[in-house]
Amino acid sequence: MSTESVAAEPRLSTPIKDNPRTIFGWCMYDWANSAYITTAVGLIPLYFANVVVGREGVTIRGTHYHPDSLWGLMVGVADVLAFLAAPVLGAIADFSAAKKRFLLMFAYTGSLFTLLLYFSRSGDLYRTMLFFVVAQFCYVSANVFYDAFLPQIASEQRMDWVSGKGYSFGYVGGGLQFAIALGLIVGHGRLGIAQETAARVGIGMAGLWWAGFTLFTAKLLWEAPAGERLPEAYRRWPRPLALAAMGLERTWATTRRVRRFRHLVLFLLAFMFYNDGIQTVINLATTYGSVEMRLPTAVLMGTLLAIQFVATLGALLFSWIAGRLGTKRSIMLTLVLWSGVVIYAYFMTNATQFFVLGIIVGIVLGGSQALSRSFFGSMVPEQASAEFYGFYTVFTKFSAVWGPFAFALMKQWTGSSRQAIVSLIAFFLVGMTLLQFVNETKAREAREAGAF
Repeated sequence: MSTESVAAEPRLSTPIKDNPRTIFGWCMYDWANSAYITTAVGLIPLYFANVVVGREGVTIRGTHYHPDSLWGLMVGVADVLAFLAAPVLGAIADFSAAKKRFLLMFAYTGSLFTLLLYFSRSGDLYRTMLFFVVAQFCYVSANVFYDAFLPQIASEQRMDWVSGKGYSFGYVGGGLQFAIALGLIVGHGRLGIAQETAARVGIGMAGLWWAGFTLFTAKLLWEAPAGERLPEAYRRWPRPLALAAMGLERTWATTRRVRRFRHLVLFLLAFMFYNDGIQTVINLATTYGSVEMRLPTAVLMGTLLAIQFVATLGALLFSWIAGRLGTKRSIMLTLVLWSGVVIYAYFMTNATQFFVLGIIVGIVLGGSQALSRSFFGSMVPEQASAEFYGFYTVFTKFSAVWGPFAFALMKQWTGSSRQAIVSLIAFFLVGMTLLQFVNETKAREAREAGAF
């Protein structure tokens, strides 16, 4: 594309799909925010369990909590908040063409509270919980608007590939930042700092990385101007209140429409089940390795680092496979592999087995996430993408809420995480069964016919 056409792009009424400049700006947000999620999965839980709380746990109002069960409750609370807010925020963003503004607002708020976690020390339980819940809520909320750009920037033929490319950027970006943090922790003695200080620096650096690389998205990602005006009934209201009311109204209208479309609903139900298993494995992997298997921090973080780079290839590999087998069949293939993951995890006993499991997880993680996002994007109306991705996030968070809570409860009851891990196979099997009945051709025909 010439310099003149790129410069003229903001004057167009609609975005140009498959524009390399726009796609690069979109992918760079995955590069930016993945520094947070790798830290939230790999470093913050360990720091929380070993330093803030301690491996023996803490007693709150007469109830003793293990660090991993308390962590599961924190993740669940953040996800409940996102679950409640996502559809309304998506509806507001579609109506006011504010997806980019919401994306940046949540990104910079989340990065700020991630940076504030640097100041959490031993015993700072409630402050750490508050900072993490806000950061996690902002991360999830920002992704509603990030994902909603996908149908607007990529053609249907390129959607699987663009979605996979975004995830591959994220895995590399998050992996590089995590490698730096791991280097600080491993080499803390040579640097003349305590290991606890090195971990805090790694956490704070994730916030700076998230904020800094989001500047590429702020510069390059473009959104078409709003094409609608507030109805007459709302024009006399204060604008924030009017937008909130419109968001609720559109969310209710979308809910009523979505219920009429069997194949979209079937996919969302299938996704809700199998994503429950995936998110539980991701969010609790390090605490499982630390508390249940008593693995050293270096082994856990080294495995997570390997997962990041393997997942880069996994996202692109399964995008290629989807071009041959089809998106739905490729997703089902990843779910078969996820079922094998949790069975293998039940029998793990040493660091080598944990590392091998991490390699397998890396391969299937990129594929299942990227293809689920693009499969949904191919079935929703472009002009209401943020609103529908708000519902996608609702199903994501609804499932992710029950996984950590169920894990926490089972750990409290049995004292072992192994029973919780192997039970996740039920979520993958139910998800595969429901997905089998989804007819993607009919779902896309409904979208093209304007059924929404």
